[in-house]
Parts: sequence; structure tokens; C-alpha cells
Amino acid sequence: KKDINSLYMKSVGIDWEVPVETVPLPSGGAVYPKDSWFHCKEFVNIKAMTAREEDILTSAAYIKQGIVVDELIKSCLMERNVDVGDLIMGDKNALAISIRITGYGADYNANIECGECGHNNEKVFNLSELEIKRLGAEPIEKGSNLFEFNLPVSKKVVHFKLISGNDESKRTKMLEDSVEILGKSAPGLVTSNLETMIVSIDGVTDKGKIKSFINVMPAFDSKSLRKFMIDIQPGIDMNVRYTCDDCGAAGSAELPINTNFFWPKV
Repeated sequence: KKDINSLYMKSVGIDWEVPVETVPLPSGGAVYPKDSWFHCKEFVNIKAMTAREEDILTSAAYIKQGIVVDELIKSCLMERNVDVGDLIMGDKNALAISIRITGYGADYNANIECGECGHNNEKVFNLSELEIKRLGAEPIEKGSNLFEFNLPVSKKVVHFKLISGNDESKRTKMLEDSVEILGKSAPGLVTSNLETMIVSIDGVTDKGKIKSFINVMPAFDSKSLRKFMIDIQPGIDMNVRYTCDDCGAAGSAELPINTNFFWPKV
């Protein structure tokens, strides 16, 4: 299957085909329903970034709407008419990293602050060496983005989902609206995350009742649930090892993603 860009280039007499890469989905597609194109997809094909995708990265309209990465992935996926908003965040981030590698290579310059002496280290990391973090638990049913956890203190059974791009957009909008209306009384990140992810508690699906329970949930229950959610989340392990240029201490840190990620120094 040839990409539209390569076909256009041939039509004007320039013999060049945009490379296509096969990349893994960390979730293996296990969380997507049967009517989703991503259902049980372990691998997807993406084309390399081109100048067309650079236009997407600089689009003021996409930046304002907060959909730059979605449009980038949509443009590079070889399968058209796919709702990339359905992607859970771990799969979405993995595809974004793979696309960046196709466009600008695997080297990524990042500043890492030493945990021992505080020195700011400028390091070059190889994005292709980052490990894939697979889905850490089986969903309740294959093809269902639904997982179960038993709260250790209250003994409630929680069913929750992994956040998709569409979920994240709604949560961000909700937080912005809440801050505008409620000010300091607006929900915090912990409770808003739980409200977005929890689908039911002991079979109760009413959002108002779930919200009320979250507000009185024992702290140990909240911490245990959030740790489980993080542990099973598929994606790319962004933790890297480094040696401080100043004190020589060896350490680890989460690789920061900044403006240089899609616009590296050349």
C-alpha cells in the first residue's frame, strides 16, 4: 500500500517513496472493542514524517485546540479514517515517539538535573532504546477497556478504564471550566483522574455517587488504586540512566518531553 505523498512525488517525476515502518502497540490492542480499528492490533504501520507533518506541528489552529499530536498520528497512520482519540494514552505516546524517530532520528537532547549535586546535565538519549511497557493486567474481557481492583481498606470492588485521548480532552476541558467557575474549590488532579477512570464501585455506575465516594475514599485505598493504575498502564518506559558530568554520580530520571522533542537542534 503506497502513501499518498509518494504517489504525488512520482506524478511530478521525482522518484521517492516515503518510508513505512511497522511499530508495536504496547497494549497489543487488547483494550479496544471489536468495532475499533485498533482491536487486537499488535502492530500498526506508520509513514515517516515529512514537511507536511511539520506543517501540522506548527498549525496555530491545532495548537490552540490541543490536537497537534492527534493530527500528527492521524497523518502518519497508513490506515485512513481512524479515530486516534480512541487510543489510550500509552499507545498514543508510543506512536508519537515512533513518528518522531522517523522524522528526526532517535537522538534526543535533554537536560537532566543530578539528584545528588543539582548539576544540570545536557545529555543525548537514544529514543529507540526506550523499552516498551506492555499492558500489566488482563482486562475483564478481551476487547474491553475495563479492569478490576479490590480496595484494601473499604473492601469495595472498583472497575476502571485506562484514559484515552478523548477522555483526556474532556477531563482537561472539565478542569478548565471548573477552575473558571469554582476557583480554588475546583477538583484537583488526583480526584479528577479517578473520576475520569472509575466506571463503577461495587456495581454502582452513577457518576454523582462515584464522585461522592472518591471524596471520602480512604487515602490508602486511593494510593493503592492509583499505583495499580500506573503499574498496568502500557506505553514507553521513559526512565533513563545517566552519569552526572559534575560529580560523577550515577542516577535515573524520567526523560523530559519539551519543545525540542519534535523540533530537535540540528
